[in-house]
Amino acid sequence: MGFSVPDAIAPRPCRRVGAFFDVDNTLIPGVAIEVKFFRFLFQRRLVGLREGMQSVWHLLRHMPPISLHPLRERKLYLTGKHPAAIEPLAEVFVRSQIVPRISPDGLTVLRSHQQAGHHVALITGSLDFLIAPLASMLNVSTVLAATPVRLATGYTGHLIPPLPYGEGKRILIESLTAQENMDLRDCYAYGDSPGDVAVLQSVGHPQVVNPIRGMGRIARRHGWPIVKWT
Repeated sequence: MGFSVPDAIAPRPCRRVGAFFDVDNTLIPGVAIEVKFFRFLFQRRLVGLREGMQSVWHLLRHMPPISLHPLRERKLYLTGKHPAAIEPLAEVFVRSQIVPRISPDGLTVLRSHQQAGHHVALITGSLDFLIAPLASMLNVSTVLAATPVRLATGYTGHLIPPLPYGEGKRILIESLTAQENMDLRDCYAYGDSPGDVAVLQSVGHPQVVNPIRGMGRIARRHGWPIVKWT
């Protein structure tokens, strides 16, 4: 298993080509961005043990075996908090704790797609206001991320569907490619987990990065290349 820039990343002037990057443990190896953001808020006393315990209790009540999906669907630690108190912290958090963790290997591939004139998109179950500053720093204009429901009273803890995970990712990618006149057979996708399988199956150039939760076995079964981005 080793790093390689995918073959045939080249401009195609007659047809738009997309390159879709998962973020957590793919472009940003290791601990998920949102986990680090919870710690960041905890250190500033904007969330506490109560919010953490609410999330754990929700997980225990709704959890299929070996799944964190209930926590992807609900953001209980944000419930009732005002975006104006949370979201302005995102840029300093991303600059200080996320940008230094960008994989040089992943960044090389992303830049190769940009130089080839491809339409690069970040697609992730992480929160939109955390991914937006990262995308801006990477000069990526398209972000498909989890969008929290925001009311005048604050966050509700719910997300606006479709959730960018599993089939939701596929739906969002298909909508994007239709809008941008892209053929999925010409597109690239990068992901690390079973939540990326639907997207990887949809494109002509799938690549599995830093596989977790049985994704290495899934990749071998489909004949998808596997790389390690550190």
